[in-house]
This record gives sequence, structure tokens and C-alpha cells, in this order.
Amino acid sequence: MTATHATTDLATLAQQTREAARQLAVLPTEARNRAIAAMAQALEAATPEILAANAEDCRIALEEGLAKPLYGRLKLDEAKLQGAIAGVRDVERLDDPIGLVQIHRELDDGLVLKRISCPLGVLGVIFESRPDALVQIATLAIKSGNGVILKGGREAVRSCEALTRAIHQGLAQVGIDPAVVRLLTTREETVALLKLDGLVDLIIPRGSNSFVRFVQENTRIPVLGHADGICHLYVDAAADVAQAVAIAVDSKTQYPSACNAIETLLVHRAIAPEFLPQVAAALQGQSVELRGDTETQGILTAVGVAIHPATEADWETEYSDLILAIRVVDSLEMAIAHINTYGSRHTEAIATQDDQTASTFRHQVDAAGVFHNCSTRFADGFRYGFGAEVGISTQKMPPRGPVGLEGLVTYKYWVTGQGHVVAPYTGANAKPFTHKTL
Repeated sequence: MTATHATTDLATLAQQTREAARQLAVLPTEARNRAIAAMAQALEAATPEILAANAEDCRIALEEGLAKPLYGRLKLDEAKLQGAIAGVRDVERLDDPIGLVQIHRELDDGLVLKRISCPLGVLGVIFESRPDALVQIATLAIKSGNGVILKGGREAVRSCEALTRAIHQGLAQVGIDPAVVRLLTTREETVALLKLDGLVDLIIPRGSNSFVRFVQENTRIPVLGHADGICHLYVDAAADVAQAVAIAVDSKTQYPSACNAIETLLVHRAIAPEFLPQVAAALQGQSVELRGDTETQGILTAVGVAIHPATEADWETEYSDLILAIRVVDSLEMAIAHINTYGSRHTEAIATQDDQTASTFRHQVDAAGVFHNCSTRFADGFRYGFGAEVGISTQKMPPRGPVGLEGLVTYKYWVTGQGHVVAPYTGANAKPFTHKTL
């Protein structure tokens, strides 16, 4: 079954996914890895059908005037699909995150404590536009022994159905209940999913900030995710200009609709006259619209560069497009204050050759990722070696940043005794614990 049937209650389907997840969780590593390999093979075999489904989604999206950033995320060409399949195989090679002994401790003679990693249970993942996200999430769920209920955007429904059919075929080939990966297709099901506390253990939303906030405000299930991707690059007085230009261009243009693309460029006043004309020329060569504060406008208009005035709203906007706001700052402290005021705690970067300045930036900027002399586009689970990611979390409590396998497991405390009771360990003559690491 790819999508739910109107005649079947969503709670019943979620219960089936939960039961399938329990069976998956007790399978050995080798069995889950075989399932992932079968998924990759099935996706490769279904490539023509998947690409055709995505082409139809894209055709309809253009007709309906889908926003440019969403269209960029929706489009699934052969290269992007092959990259997603490569990510599946990368996850297969990763270490098994469940069944790990995190603590092994003797409490007393014959009384032993273990803390063991285990799956969360059932994940509810709601995402907009990006069908390749479905592949990443389903793979990470299988590897970590979790069930997953997926809800893609209406604009990607054909792509998601084709991908889920292939994944189900791969799972069935190795004897795993396909109900462990469930696809929902209607908005009504999204609302119903958010009410399944007790059956779903974690909700992961991926989409616009308004969409994520809607999810956060309409469920009692724990939510992991981020609402905004307002990322900055600060070019310090001690930056290497050529290097900083390359970092700025990549951070903005390599994939402008991604949540780890920069939206604001901060430039130290001391380097601005040299740096700004060079970076502006490079960015406009990539069709980037520039918006700047008064000082930025003065520097760039003097050398014939077209730039729009920036408003207060520009500092707090996630464009997800080829638009960049630029501000000249007096100091490192001013740059950090701007970032901590307007940033979304996602990813922030500094370009500087001064290690002490970089250290101050790293320690004082409040973000899940803080980068030095490299593009913010490296903030990605695949690029971190996680194989893939289910999303990026900007919350303070872990998991934080790109969330891979380690964010999809929790742990249990196992205590084994030989008839031990607490009474001897209490009172005036209480027996001491040994608390010895084993």
C-alpha cells in the first residue's frame, strides 16, 4: 500500500506501522542492512517511473505557479536521484546505532546496570517539495529500527508515491512488512497525524517557517526541526579577500533554496571598500539581486554596481532565492550582535585569517553550526558523514544541527540483579554501592 485508503482509519494504520516497527527493531544489523540494499536496488530499477512521476509533478507545478524556491526543491533529475540512492548505500555502511552499550556499571556484587540504545518507535515526517527527502528519511528509519509515517507536499505527490512503491518493493523482497514505511497524501491526514500522540513518538517537519510553526502549535507530540534558515557570512577585517568572495558566492548561489544558504552578508568596515566591489561583481555574475545598507550602497554605487536599499525586514527574511542583503559593520562584536539578533540558530560563518577572532566568533555566536573559512552549504548530514539526514534541528537540546542516525535513537536502562532489594542500601547502616565501571 502506498497511500492510505479513505476507508481505513489513520490510527489503525499508525498502529500497524508501530507493530511493524517493533518487529524491525529486533532484527539483527545484517537484516536491516539487507533491507537497505534491497531498497537501493528497487529505487534504481524504478528510476524511469520515478523520473516520469517527478516530471509530471513539475509540469503541474509550473502551470500552478509554484514558488521558485519550492520548484527548485521539487525537481528530481537523474543526477539528484542517483545521489539519493548513493546516500542509501552510505547509510547501509554506517555503524548500527541500536543495541549499543553506553554505560556498563556494577552497582553492587551481582547487581549490574546497562544503558542500551534503542529506536524511538514511530516517526512522523512532514515535508514540502523535496521528494529526495523521502528516500533519506525512510533509509535512516530502517537503519535505526524505526517505523516512519511520511507526508509529502501536494506538489510532490506523484514523485512520493513512485518512490514509496519502490521502497515497499525492496522491503517486501527481504521479508520486512512494508507498513513500516507509510505515505500519506492529503492535508486532512496531516492534521490527523499531529493528533496521534501515543502512536507517533516524534514529529519532524521540513518546510517553510510558517509551516513548521503550524506543526509546533498543533500537536502534543515532541517536534524536532527548525522554522527558519537565516544564515550569515561575516567577512572580517583580516579576511583573505579572494577566499571570502569564493565562500560568499558558494554560500549564496550553490543551491539558493536550501536552508543553509546565506541570506545576509556582514562586512567589516575596514575591508569593505576592497571586498564589496569584488564580491558584488561575482554575485551579480550569478544573477544575485543585492540589497544593502546605506554604507554598502555608497561603496557599490560609486563603482557602478546596481543595488537596492535594504530595510529592517531584509535582515529577518529567509529569501530562499538569489537575493542577498549586505550590511557593513564596525566590529566583530557588532557582527555577532547582528547574527544573534536576526539569525535562526542554523548555520553561521566567518571569513578571517585571525584565529583569535575566529575563536571569539565560534564561542559567542548562537547557532547549531559555526564555520570558519568555509561555505555554509557544508551544513548537511551527508557532507558530515551521517549518510543522510532527517532534517536540521536548531533547538538547544540535542540532537542539534543535521540529524542523522544518532538523533533517531533513545536509550533504556537495563538493571539485572539476583534477588536484590533496596532495603539494605538505606538507613543508618546502609550498605554502600560499588559503582564500578565494567
